[in-house]
Amino acid sequence: MSPQSQYGMNGDDDLSDAFKAPPAYDPDAQPEYFAGVMWRRVFAFIIDAVVIAILWLLGSGLFLIFGILSLGLLLPLWGAFLIMLVLGYESFTLGGPYSSTFGMRMMGLEMRTWYGERPAILQAAAHSLLFYFSVTLTTFFILLVPIFDGRRRCAHDFICGTVVINNPDRRADLG
Repeated sequence: MSPQSQYGMNGDDDLSDAFKAPPAYDPDAQPEYFAGVMWRRVFAFIIDAVVIAILWLLGSGLFLIFGILSLGLLLPLWGAFLIMLVLGYESFTLGGPYSSTFGMRMMGLEMRTWYGERPAILQAAAHSLLFYFSVTLTTFFILLVPIFDGRRRCAHDFICGTVVINNPDRRADLG
């Protein structure tokens, strides 16, 4: 039985039932879900940064061409393109069927809500926005939070109700 059906979260109930359910993943009872997650998350971020940089460079070439053709009218949108690219990349990959970015997939990670569901696209977008907002404000000090949490959750994970765990293939290798 899934954690959702066990606690009456079948889509017919109001959202308050989701907040009554206990977390689906326990680091003491299920250590294979959290083994090595913190450092794998760091490397996944680096991989994703490279993927986003490549996509931005390709898109920048198009912006340059269209910027010249529009006599410079589209060039102010160039900066907004990076923001939309990052937000779209993270929202649609984290909120998609694999619930992980390309970097997370390469590192054997996936994101879940704290009660075990895949995150929705809007939840993934909020997660991404909160990550970049908190890192910008605290100059990466906010990323020290997972050191003190058993589930290795960052502050933006707490706020969005998400947790990053090892995917089933990685758990099978560990278990």
